[in-house]
Amino acid sequence: MTVASKQACKTSGTNCGNGDIHYSSNGASNGVTKVGVIKDNNWQQAGPAAFDFRSDIMTTPTTRMLEAITDTTLLDDDFRQDPTTLNLESWIAELTGKEAGLFVVSGTMGNLLSIRTHLQSPPHSVMCDHRSHIVTHEAGGIASLCGAMIQTVEPSNDRHLTLEDLKKKLNRGTLVTDCPTKLISLECPLGGVILPLGECQRISTWARESGLSMHLDGARLWEAVAAGAGTLKEYCECFDSVSLCFSKGLGAPIGSIIVGDLAFRERARWIRKSIGGGLRQAGVVCSAARVAVEDTFLGGKLQLSHSKAKQIARMWEGYGGKLANAVETNMVWLDTAAIGLSEDDFIKEGEKYGLKFMGTRLVVHYQIGDEALGRLNELMKRLLGEIDLAINM
Repeated sequence: MTVASKQACKTSGTNCGNGDIHYSSNGASNGVTKVGVIKDNNWQQAGPAAFDFRSDIMTTPTTRMLEAITDTTLLDDDFRQDPTTLNLESWIAELTGKEAGLFVVSGTMGNLLSIRTHLQSPPHSVMCDHRSHIVTHEAGGIASLCGAMIQTVEPSNDRHLTLEDLKKKLNRGTLVTDCPTKLISLECPLGGVILPLGECQRISTWARESGLSMHLDGARLWEAVAAGAGTLKEYCECFDSVSLCFSKGLGAPIGSIIVGDLAFRERARWIRKSIGGGLRQAGVVCSAARVAVEDTFLGGKLQLSHSKAKQIARMWEGYGGKLANAVETNMVWLDTAAIGLSEDDFIKEGEKYGLKFMGTRLVVHYQIGDEALGRLNELMKRLLGEIDLAINM
């Protein structure tokens, strides 16, 4: 479809009601187009995100972010010339207690860059939780880009990894047939469950004594800190590198950052360029990322998300439902199997109320509104009420 062909959508007035952007050729024969109608909820309100429990990646940028973008610097980050980008990197490095930061376009890129930076030459393996994002949601990049084998570990407590879990799986490379462990990659929180700071410190001490590098997928580390589990500096001190995401619960349109020492940053920057991650006017996205940290993390909005998550858990349990996990941050895991309801059926039931689910994990972000909680309450009341009625018949 060409840009001009979007004009085919019939509208009356200024809005077609479908949330589309409409273009017109403005009568020009050279194909130049202009924006005719823009959906009216882009920057003014959360829009569909207010009813979307699928993930905190559904957050949308705010007017404050738009204002920052329109006032940003427009120099080249590949040449290290853009003040907005450099200031963001140094500011996050300071917040985390690290020497340097490097902006990347996604959390996946941040994890893969960090791990590849630490690993020098095969054979090498990366030890991590079997549910980790680097295992389940990063397209096998550890193998294809880092040339590493993944050693998955199941937590013995069914919640988070412990030092004892990792010690049992460590491959020291004593035999020629071995693929020795060279790096431990942890994730906090993972599935909404916080890896306790004390456990991080135990693992970190042992890893360094054993000559192992440590990376943290801290895409949602902001959530653990907001929950009072520790400070950014306390967590990041345990690791050689940390990846933090701006575009999940914080609400920026794009981007993550990796932090570490200067040598780590320089090697990661070189590898970033080799996989197409060099940026030109990076200030456009870095300006919005800074606002996301200031307004959402430092502004206390994550705590509001946690409060709503606990409210949802109380609602579900109040009607007799069971939770699959205790609520620690912004995720609520409902046990719908206990009431004979499949995940697919739960998703369909939510659609009847204008709510979006992705399975029985409800992810709360600061743009979830009170109306969404009201609809969810009505859904829970009906679902659990029907189950109770069926049991008593």
